[in-house]
Amino acid sequence: MASEEPGDAPVDIFIIGGGVNGCGIARDAAGRGMSVTLAEQGDLAQGTSSAATKLFHGGLRYLEFYEFRLVREALIERETLLKAMPHISWPLRFVLPYHKGLRPRWLIRLGLFIYDHLGGRKILPPTRTLNLRTHPTGAALKPEFVTGFEYSDCWVQDARLVSLNARDANERGAKILTRHRVVGAERREGLWTVAVEDLSAGKTKHIRARCLVNAAGPWVSEVIEERLGIKSREKTRLVRGSHIVTRRLFDHEQPYILQGSDNRVVFAIPYEDDFTLIGTTDVDHDGPPGEAYCTDEEKDYLCNFVSEYFREPVTRKDIVWTYSGIRPLYDDGASSATEATRDYVLSLDAGGAAPLLNIFGGKITTYRKLAESAMEKIGQVVDVPAGNWTAGVPLPGGDFPVDGVAALIERLKADYPFLSHVWARRLVRCYGTEARKVLGDARQAADLGRDFGATLSEAEVRWLMKMEFARAAEDILWRRTKLGLHMDAEQIAAFESWMDGATKQLEATA
Repeated sequence: MASEEPGDAPVDIFIIGGGVNGCGIARDAAGRGMSVTLAEQGDLAQGTSSAATKLFHGGLRYLEFYEFRLVREALIERETLLKAMPHISWPLRFVLPYHKGLRPRWLIRLGLFIYDHLGGRKILPPTRTLNLRTHPTGAALKPEFVTGFEYSDCWVQDARLVSLNARDANERGAKILTRHRVVGAERREGLWTVAVEDLSAGKTKHIRARCLVNAAGPWVSEVIEERLGIKSREKTRLVRGSHIVTRRLFDHEQPYILQGSDNRVVFAIPYEDDFTLIGTTDVDHDGPPGEAYCTDEEKDYLCNFVSEYFREPVTRKDIVWTYSGIRPLYDDGASSATEATRDYVLSLDAGGAAPLLNIFGGKITTYRKLAESAMEKIGQVVDVPAGNWTAGVPLPGGDFPVDGVAALIERLKADYPFLSHVWARRLVRCYGTEARKVLGDARQAADLGRDFGATLSEAEVRWLMKMEFARAAEDILWRRTKLGLHMDAEQIAAFESWMDGATKQLEATA
């Protein structure tokens, strides 16, 4: 392995993986004044972190498995995160229809009582009982569902959460390397020397670091064994969660949580105005994590599951898109994927003066707390500046009150009269107070450059390339936004062609 060039000082922390955990750790560490480099082999959030059910939630179902510590931490975090990112996260009121023959009514009420009180809820409203014969959410359900329970959780735009953490980390001094793959690393003279391949340029460079953090998600075990050459008894259980996106199934904005006879739950959530998001499955996954897809069996499972509840059956013909992600759960020996722990495990290999921290598992809701725990673990071996700081510090664009979205939209429409309400709302929900920076001094839509369709302008695309590390069409259409759902094949092809040229031009001048 080639040595580092003279004069290049080692960084404090090198992070493998640009998902929510890796970017959350990078932000936390950079905000403490530590030098950080993060390498991600693809785009930010390209793996598990963009394939979630997109919820900040405590995990009501986890109470049945006595995961009280995890649920409590997640419930507390909901409101902490909501206040820090009110543009990309917002409250939802879930409806749980009572299904005779499944969980008894008293057990549901007990679970929801615990859910209401375990996390010190302050912003979100409490549980209440619904008469589904008269409540609007009952209209879409079969007539036998007459009672429901309504409780609070939060939505989050998962991939935007990751890119904003990465951006904030970068602005605090971290170096974010997307499309850079770690091909090897070894301890040498009290430091890590990490070999990193630039997949765009086809070149390999070496970076020295005092500490190595393996936040590779579903690839965490592969990194340990194949990239670092370390034999470990700790294993990852790969569990596939698939979702289907269908035509819109109901005409209100409340999501459902539905119980199944297999003891699982499935969500049906209003999605991107015109659609319904349904998921997730829970299946042990064999094969490469990057090749996960929603199988026909999973499609049928989800369609049949929700059809038990809705008046109008849901079939494969209603599906407009699917996605799958791999949960990298810590292998605790559970008998089924459903019962495997969702809690995170941080494993520290001190290795003298060059520690390695491996991240197993974790939920998107607890990413910030995981980052704080990672700093505490690393601090057992190397100097880490004290002081947890991320709670209450907004992500870029999130510097406004939780209840300030509507006012922000109206001010944006007043200052940019060419915006439709739908366009202005989308920009605020993506960029918050920074929507104005995206639009700049435009006085008409034409001032924003090329119109790619579905309100996606050249000005917005160039902002995402400059500020949020986007390099390919799919980075923008399916992660930074979900506008791919609203564009036809011709529009997508035209955008892909334009984006290829813009990226080549950008890389040529870098």
